[in-house]
Amino acid sequence: MRITLPYGHGQLNVDLDADAQRIARLEPRRSAVDPIRLALAAPIGSPPLHSLLHNGQSIVIVTSDITRPCPTHLMLPPIMEELALAGIPDGDVTVVFGLGTHRAHTLEEHAQLVGPEMLARLRCVDSDPAQMVSVGTTSRGTPVEVFRPVLEADVRIALGNVEPHYFAGYSGGAKAIVPGVCSANTIQHNHAMMVEPNACAGVLDGNPVREDIEEGASLVGIDFILNVILDSEHRVVMAAAGHPVEAHRWACRAVDYLSKVAVEQLADVVLVSAGGFPKDINVYQAQKALDSAAAAVRPGGVIVWVAECAEGLGNAVFEEWLVGADPDDILARIQRQFVLGGHKAAAMARVLKRASVFLVSALPPDVVSECGMTPYSNVESALQDALAQSGLDSFVVILPEGASVLVPQEIA
Repeated sequence: MRITLPYGHGQLNVDLDADAQRIARLEPRRSAVDPIRLALAAPIGSPPLHSLLHNGQSIVIVTSDITRPCPTHLMLPPIMEELALAGIPDGDVTVVFGLGTHRAHTLEEHAQLVGPEMLARLRCVDSDPAQMVSVGTTSRGTPVEVFRPVLEADVRIALGNVEPHYFAGYSGGAKAIVPGVCSANTIQHNHAMMVEPNACAGVLDGNPVREDIEEGASLVGIDFILNVILDSEHRVVMAAAGHPVEAHRWACRAVDYLSKVAVEQLADVVLVSAGGFPKDINVYQAQKALDSAAAAVRPGGVIVWVAECAEGLGNAVFEEWLVGADPDDILARIQRQFVLGGHKAAAMARVLKRASVFLVSALPPDVVSECGMTPYSNVESALQDALAQSGLDSFVVILPEGASVLVPQEIA
């Protein structure tokens, strides 16, 4: 057996007789690091998860629904290893998918989210608006009403992925609980703060939505979080585990390093993708990519928006507010009265007032037109028309992952 050893700027080789000697090679595990297990082995602001638990406790693991790219199927097995170290049997564990105000899952979607093995091992349920329990009110007046099985568990573990969020600063952290497994009443009050100046992507300190989320979640209690950061192929590139705020803040700083981009000048044309499924499952979810595009485009420019939206507009209230409405009227309406669902229409209205939006999607053309956008079935035609409108010498910015990119607001 030839052994190679680093030596100065080069290396030395030595031969050992593998038949004559017993040989053990001891090396650090850097060459095959699993970010999730590394995060669990070195939690931030918390002891290891298994040391927080003991046999006899009931465990709830709260995770994202089908509209989020959170890779629950990759995160659950290492979590279950930690629970096994503490002597927790599978029967004492429930996985809760935080629906917020989204639709319920099918059984096939449950299997897709957690994987067939975990679905067979664990009880998996959607949060249910009919089973909400009040736990108090935040200092900003948000009534916190949470899914009863989450509240009644002895231990709450929250999973999520972290990326810029257009009014909560970043996704992840306590957001799994508020709004994830809370009532529409809770979500309505919390999201109403999105109209305040500091409620924007990349802002945590002084962000009323994020601060209210974390205060509300503290009334419920989170014992441990596991958050991941994904690349464009939905692979886990980094992870953070531990304290619900400290670990989340570490992940946000990592997202800043990975996701903050700068443009040399505002673009005449921005070509932006929502990031594919599940981020473009419907217009309601795909909208998040428009904020990054709007921050990069000049007033009066063109945004070519690529989002399949196979499930249509995605929300009845959103549709009622957006279809056939003038952007100025939508913005005036949200100022008069905040309505959940209408808030997404208001976010789109702000973009439509800044730039023309050419939408490449699977939506019927008349629906796109009624939403104030220009419909296209292919990106080539949309980009060609955008350049014709802006000029062939236009400055073009391309955002392949619009929902995962943070364009600093000061650029705009």
